[in-house]
Amino acid sequence: MGISALNNNANSIYGKIASGLRIRTAADDAAGLSIANIMKREGNGLDAASANIQDGIGVANIKDGALGSIQDSLHRIHELSIKASNSLYGQSEKQMIQDEIDQVLQNIQDIAVGTQFNGMQLMDGSMADMHIAANADGRGMQIQMENTTLKELGIDGYNVTGKFDIRDIENAMEKVTNARGATGAMTNRMEHAYNSNTGNSLEMVKSRSRIEDLDVPKAVSEQKKNKLLQDYKMGMMRKKMQNDSLVLKMFGM
Repeated sequence: MGISALNNNANSIYGKIASGLRIRTAADDAAGLSIANIMKREGNGLDAASANIQDGIGVANIKDGALGSIQDSLHRIHELSIKASNSLYGQSEKQMIQDEIDQVLQNIQDIAVGTQFNGMQLMDGSMADMHIAANADGRGMQIQMENTTLKELGIDGYNVTGKFDIRDIENAMEKVTNARGATGAMTNRMEHAYNSNTGNSLEMVKSRSRIEDLDVPKAVSEQKKNKLLQDYKMGMMRKKMQNDSLVLKMFGM
């Protein structure tokens, strides 16, 4: 190997040590660079999918909080309805009970129309199920959107001052309980997908590292070997030049 080649090799090693990368250009390892780029693309996809899942979990948590508040409100209406069923209460007392029920019903409606995520309605039935791109290829899962308006729950105009059926409230409670259970199950599913994605992304980084990263001790050893060869060749060239000079002097040239 000539001096020029040794210098080029030394510069390449210096560059790799400085960057910490074994593959800086396609010339270093074309196949390895291609594989590393594929892994990078897949890893970035997994990271983006994980971020999507986190947003999805946020939506589910908002839904669960809203459903929990509606559930509490329905429990209160159920309690007041049992109270109003008592014959000991006259019409005026029942009207006072109804006044409170009206306030609680309005609270349920306000939650249904006011619960949003990033400007999107989550609880009034106006939005289709939300797609969460939980996989690196854009596929994923659906978060079911709810409709918890008074009309959908079957309690619009519920009034205990006249003839009423307490089972209307119980049916509404069952709908909300089922919706909350489904939301919890979806949250668990998304958390599992998130953990899987982050774990796979970490393994992808490790695999890329094994392909791209430089074996520094080996590179330093190679660097030292190249320096010794350079020094040896330079020494031999100087010695040759000295010998040539002596020969010329001996012949008076």
